[in-house]
Amino acid sequence: MASQDWPPGFFYRQDESDDADFYGPPRLVTHIDDSAIAAVTELYDELGVPEGRVLDLMSSWVSHLPRKPAGGLVVLGMNEVELRANPLADRVVLQDLNVETRLPFDDASFDAVVCCVSIDYLVRPVAVLREVARVLAPGGVVAITFSNRCFPTKAVRGWLATDERGRVAIVRAYLEQAGFERVETALRTAPRPGRDPLYAAWARSA
Repeated sequence: MASQDWPPGFFYRQDESDDADFYGPPRLVTHIDDSAIAAVTELYDELGVPEGRVLDLMSSWVSHLPRKPAGGLVVLGMNEVELRANPLADRVVLQDLNVETRLPFDDASFDAVVCCVSIDYLVRPVAVLREVARVLAPGGVVAITFSNRCFPTKAVRGWLATDERGRVAIVRAYLEQAGFERVETALRTAPRPGRDPLYAAWARSA
């Protein structure tokens, strides 16, 4: 899917007001259930995320890592209270990726970039993921996880308009348009009525 193929209005949101207002109040909660969180942690462990330098995009007070990364953890998000409460963080960066997509890091600064249950809020996701490709070291991994819960007024219209299979295809397309090859996707939780599914998409930089 080429970037020009996104339908008109795909990246519109019901609430187009300043994201800083919406995300201003701290939310020291988790947004998926314990089994889904465990699936995130297991994926990070399988991919070797904690073995290097890690960037957690659109982060919060918890990064769902199995242990402190060997090369340090940078958390980037919009709520300073939440980010500074993250016990694994070595550095806090305040940035609204819907305003400024360029990441304030040198090329090849990280061995892993993760983004948990937040990809649906980006209005320029391909631009952000191109930046992810830039800051990843060769062979570095990007891992995006998502569920079926969100703040619907802030999720982009295209995300809300499709089903779970469609969202997997959307994230794959984001990564491929950003230049990642051999993108892998999976449902990381067993089907469980009434529980949160956990989907993942990941790829390695060239």
